[in-house]
Formats: sequence, C-alpha cells, structure tokens
Amino acid sequence: MIPLRVLTLVVPGQGQPAVLVLEPSDDKGLTEARIIPIWIGTHEAAALGIALEQVKLPRPATHDLLLDAITNLDATIDHAVITDMRGQTFHANLVLKQGDRTITLDARPTDAISLAIRQGAPFYMEDSLMEKASYPYVFKEARDEETEFEEFRQFLDGIAPEDFK
Repeated sequence: MIPLRVLTLVVPGQGQPAVLVLEPSDDKGLTEARIIPIWIGTHEAAALGIALEQVKLPRPATHDLLLDAITNLDATIDHAVITDMRGQTFHANLVLKQGDRTITLDARPTDAISLAIRQGAPFYMEDSLMEKASYPYVFKEARDEETEFEEFRQFLDGIAPEDFK
C-alpha cells in the first residue's frame, strides 16, 4: 500500500463539484511524482475541510458522531485504504481495530479519509491502483523550490551582523 496525504482541496463556486487532490506521502518506489484527483460533492468537501482544519463545531457532525460511536465501542480507526476504481468511482475500506479484532468496512473514500484524519490515522492507496488512478505531478519541482526558498529566508531571518565578525 502507498501512504497518501492531502495535497489540496479545491472547492469552486456553487453547483460545481469539488476536487480532493491526494499525493503519495512517500515517493519511494515511484519513478515520478504523482497526484490522485478525486471529484467529490460539496457536502463531502465541507466534511473534509472541517477535518483538515480541525474545526470544532458546537454540535457533532456526522463524522464526529461516527467517530464517537467507534471510540465508545472500544475501537479505533487503524487506517483507510482506497482499494479500487470502477469506472470513475473510487472505492475504499475503513479498517478498525477493536482489541485483537480487525473490522473492515466498505466506505466512500471521502468518508474513510475524513474519519482517518479526525482520528489521526494514516490512509493509503493499493499499489496496483496508483498507476491507473494517478497522474504525473508536473509542478512538484516548483513546490520544492518554494520550500527551499522559504528555508533560506528563515535562515536569513535568524542571522545577525555579529555572526559575520
């Protein structure tokens, strides 16, 4: 399985689907940088946004309620995994641990990822699905240059004239 992370969540205007963009969190074993775009509805995007930003709502949202139920049943979310793509529809599993018992639940990827993020659990994609469902990430190098620039700026901010005496 390939570990994933959220690269971005794109939420356009009213009536248009959002896009969850995932990327491998570990590029080892891949010959090039890849991204996985998943088209999702606005409600799913809102739930993911709340999880990503760690927003605390005054009343529990559906994912919070489910996570509370899982916790109260002495179970934890072990991980989520995107297992298949049939047509344009992704399929996933949410894997729970309850003592020494493993429970695998069929789930939509957005629900599985949203719950995994809330629990702090990892999420993955099956190796065999990566080539079929991902695209080359042509802007990866530009992002790395931005990171290097920011690190250099932090270095410059941390030095003083006395350092050159």
